Amino acid sequence: MDSVKISVVSPIYGCKACLPELYERLVHALSSITPSFEIILVNDACPQNSWECIETLCTKDRRVKGINLSRNFGQHYAISAGLDHAKGEWVVVMDCDLQDQPEEIVKFYAKAMEGYDIVFGQRIERQDSFFKKLGSQAFNKVLEYFTDTKQDNSLANFGIYARKVIDTINSYREQSRDFLLFAKMVGFRKTVIEIAHAPRAHGSSSYTLSKLIRLAIDSIVSHSNKPLRLSIQLGFFIATASLGFALWLVTRFFIYGTTTEGWTSLMVSMFFMFGLLFAIIGIVGLYIGKIFDEVKRRPLYIIQETINV
Repeated sequence: MDSVKISVVSPIYGCKACLPELYERLVHALSSITPSFEIILVNDACPQNSWECIETLCTKDRRVKGINLSRNFGQHYAISAGLDHAKGEWVVVMDCDLQDQPEEIVKFYAKAMEGYDIVFGQRIERQDSFFKKLGSQAFNKVLEYFTDTKQDNSLANFGIYARKVIDTINSYREQSRDFLLFAKMVGFRKTVIEIAHAPRAHGSSSYTLSKLIRLAIDSIVSHSNKPLRLSIQLGFFIATASLGFALWLVTRFFIYGTTTEGWTSLMVSMFFMFGLLFAIIGIVGLYIGKIFDEVKRRPLYIIQETINV
C-alpha cells in the first residue's frame, strides 16, 4: 500500500476481549471513508497476553499492524510508538476498551474536512466510575493551575490529527510524555465535536490515583517552572514576615522592656523552617531529576517485534 489515508493508533493494555470487536468496528467505520487505511495496535506488555490476539488479526488482515513493546512503558509511550510508525495523512488516536467508539471516526473526518488540523472528541457524559471522574477532575485542576493552561476534563486522546500535527508531535522526544498536552501545545487549527462515551464492557482502568498523581507531577515538572517560582515567592514572604517579627520584638523590648522567652516556640519555628527547606529542596530535586533523565537520551520505548510494519 503506497498511500495511507487514515491511520488508527491504539495502545493495548488489559482489554484482550475487546480486540476482535474493536477490529470489526474499525474496519466497518474506516471502509465507509476510504479503502486506504491501517490499524496500528501497540501491545504495552498487556498481562492478558493480547499479543496473541494481535498476531491473529495481523495474519487475517495486512492492514492491521502489530507492535509488541519489550515491557510495559505506559499509555503515552505506547501511543508514541504507534505514531512513529503511522503513515496516514490523518491519524486517529483512541483507547482499545471501546469506550472510544470507532463509529465516531466518521464524524471526526467529516469535521476535519471543513479545514481543521485537529478535531478533539468531547465526551458529553463520561461513562466512568465516580472515583475515576473525581481523580481525573482533580488531575486537570492541578495541571491547569501549575501550567497556566485551560484543561477540559471532557477531552481525551480520542480525536483525529493531520499529518503535520503528528510530525510535529513526533519531534518532541522528551522523556515525559502526555499526548493530549502535546496536541494542545502545538497549535494549528483545532476544534471540538461532541461524541458519545460508551460504558466499559471489559476490564477496568489501569489509571489508579497514585498513577494520576505521578502523571500530574511529571507533567507539571516537564511543562512548567511555576513550582520553583512559588517556592521563591514563599521564601521572600517568610523572610519578610520574619524580619517584621524581629523588628516588633526589638521595638517591644525598648519600649516596654519585655524580653522574649520560650524554648518551645523556638524549636517549633526551627522544625517548620527545616521542613519547608527540605520541601523546596525536593522540588528543585525533581527538576534536576528531569534534567538527568533527559541528558541520558534513552529510547522512549523498546520494540520486541512487529508484524506488517
